[in-house]
Amino acid sequence: MATRRPFRKKLSNEPLPGGPEDALSGQVERVTFHNEENGFCVLKVKVQGRKEPVSVLGSLPSVAAGEWITGQGTWEQDRDHGVQLRAHTLKTQPPTSLEGIEKYLGSGMIKGIGPVYATKLVKKFGEQVFEIIENQSKRLEEVDGIGRERRQRIKDAWAEQKVVRDIMLFLHAHGLGTNRATRIYKTYGGDAVELIRADPYRLARDIHGIGFQSADSVAEKLGFAADSLLRARAALEHLLNQATGEGHCGLPRRELLEGAARLLEVDEGIVQEAYARHLKDEQILTEQVEGEDLVFLPHLKEAEERIARQLRRLAEAPQPAPGIDATKAIPWVEEMTGRKLSPSQHRALTTALRSRVVVITGGPGVGKTTLVQSLLRILTAKKLHCILAAPTGRAAQRLAEASGLEALTIHRLLEFQPGRGGFQRNATNPLEGDVVVVDEISMVDVPLMSRLLDALPRKARLILVGDADQLPSVGPGLVLGDIIRSGLVPVVHLTEIFRQAGDSRIISGAHSINQGKIPDIMESGKDSDLVFIDREDPEACADTLVTMVRDRLPKHLGIDPVEDIQILSPMHRGSLGIRELNIRLQEALNPRSDYRGEQQLYGNLFRVGDKVIQTSNNYDKEVFNGDIGRIRLMDKEEKQLLVRFGKREVVYEFGELDELELAYAITIHKSQGSEFPVVVIPLAMQQFLLLQRNLLYTGVTRGKRMVVLIGQKKALGKAIRNESTRHRHSGLLQRLKS
Repeated sequence: MATRRPFRKKLSNEPLPGGPEDALSGQVERVTFHNEENGFCVLKVKVQGRKEPVSVLGSLPSVAAGEWITGQGTWEQDRDHGVQLRAHTLKTQPPTSLEGIEKYLGSGMIKGIGPVYATKLVKKFGEQVFEIIENQSKRLEEVDGIGRERRQRIKDAWAEQKVVRDIMLFLHAHGLGTNRATRIYKTYGGDAVELIRADPYRLARDIHGIGFQSADSVAEKLGFAADSLLRARAALEHLLNQATGEGHCGLPRRELLEGAARLLEVDEGIVQEAYARHLKDEQILTEQVEGEDLVFLPHLKEAEERIARQLRRLAEAPQPAPGIDATKAIPWVEEMTGRKLSPSQHRALTTALRSRVVVITGGPGVGKTTLVQSLLRILTAKKLHCILAAPTGRAAQRLAEASGLEALTIHRLLEFQPGRGGFQRNATNPLEGDVVVVDEISMVDVPLMSRLLDALPRKARLILVGDADQLPSVGPGLVLGDIIRSGLVPVVHLTEIFRQAGDSRIISGAHSINQGKIPDIMESGKDSDLVFIDREDPEACADTLVTMVRDRLPKHLGIDPVEDIQILSPMHRGSLGIRELNIRLQEALNPRSDYRGEQQLYGNLFRVGDKVIQTSNNYDKEVFNGDIGRIRLMDKEEKQLLVRFGKREVVYEFGELDELELAYAITIHKSQGSEFPVVVIPLAMQQFLLLQRNLLYTGVTRGKRMVVLIGQKKALGKAIRNESTRHRHSGLLQRLKS
């Protein structure tokens, strides 16, 4: 909006409607802009006695065309927008005129009613239409085109929006953005406001996107004391959950208590008392790990114990039956497949055939896939039922293609059903099979590994496959690393790079990076599949990246810039972070068009055709953190998006779009378990804290056909030299060793 001009300096001959402080009332003609985060809105309001609608700027939790509005504020004259009221108070009321009712119903406020049905409903029922919808909804079927199903949807949507608007008013009055009101309603139902009044900190526990600080702000406005035990206990829980999000299974006791005292700005005695109450109620558990007291959330401590117990049982179990003679099986499988196995593959296959549990690890090009194929060929020839799984849908699909057998995500394998209490496969209802193979095991965190082992059949073999040098899981723990370091189970390291794989600079470069050496890469190598483009200035790096993705790579390789190219960045913020890159790439690859619907929500602008990523596990939709899809349809009347993930189509309500982000560029962490035809990675010293060897190694190994690194040589060298990884607090290694 243009710069506001002083009140006295008139820019037109049209008189200002009133004095410097005046009231206004009228019907909302149009909602020009509304920010659900802070309520700021720009409205066009039809005021009696004026020909043209008046612009009103103010704040409302929600507003729709057709509503009656009253406001108090200051009139001003704007260079571009003319006379407008900057309101310090605004209130809305349901419309009473037929024109207002029709506008309100047709605004999209009620799912199932658009402009066409709004006209029909008002023509049929007039001013009684709200009463009909609420109390005599059966009569809606008298309107042409409204059957039983649409009538029920309209009735349910009407009831929901009434409660949601009450929640919005409450959140707005207590300083919280209103865009999560629908999610709050779906979590708490009609009792939402009462439940929040009783314990505002439950918002941080239960509602995706609302953190402790926001919940604490609501608590303060509700009158909760700064030194209340409820607040201190919520802070302890928040810090432990925050640590979980950073990969820890627990926190040192001293670090937790000091962190809570700093966060709350209260005496540590209050925190100590809250800590004691948490211990007494068994909401936290403590244990000494490597000489310090670690504090765990109960489910994580139990998960670590379950992993250690089950792996020890497997390690101590006798050799699996039926016994398979490796000296006969290996020549047989080489003849059947026509592939000669390397010495390390021979050793790996022999170990796997003799063990109840084995870890197979190695970098790209060393034959992990060939080994697994050979192993499965032998086991299935012995009539053993093999179960295959991976952490993500893409990884499971690759495993299925490589093996020729069905492979599922671990969640789907364990039959996760949130409505029925979680995983249906467990110790009392185990999986049915003789062999369980899990690929991309480096991605599996402590909670998921514990559930998998819990559901393992008592006599089954377990084969874990992964690259130990990749990034650890996004979730808590270092499962693969701790298993390998413990020495509890057999581990086979594949090291020989096969000649065909060695011809790929992606693979040879990845191994060089992993060894701390700068790979032999240069811009001029047109035939190379691993290229480095030197750009010293981050802005020039970003410009080159957009040009490469939009023009040069699609032309050179004959590929689709959205489907086939994935930008991977180490960071979220900055000119080379995923947020800025996604804005630039969206404009370059999917610009605004009259033919594409778009919707601004949760700080993101979504358009039909956009590439998006799921940022949290949604078990109801069976869409998981890291899944990438494309927006296919947008229905503003129904307030829904349709996103295609592979062959599946998933519907999102607008109120659920905080689970999605643009995915033209994603973090390297989010790329784990996936492969892309072409990968582009920006590297600059502004990413200093995140320039790590395993991060770059993981990013490079995501590319199948080509990998392009764009940026500063200094940043490339820094990443390759930096072998340090962030320490994760966990008790799993100690449990596996003890």
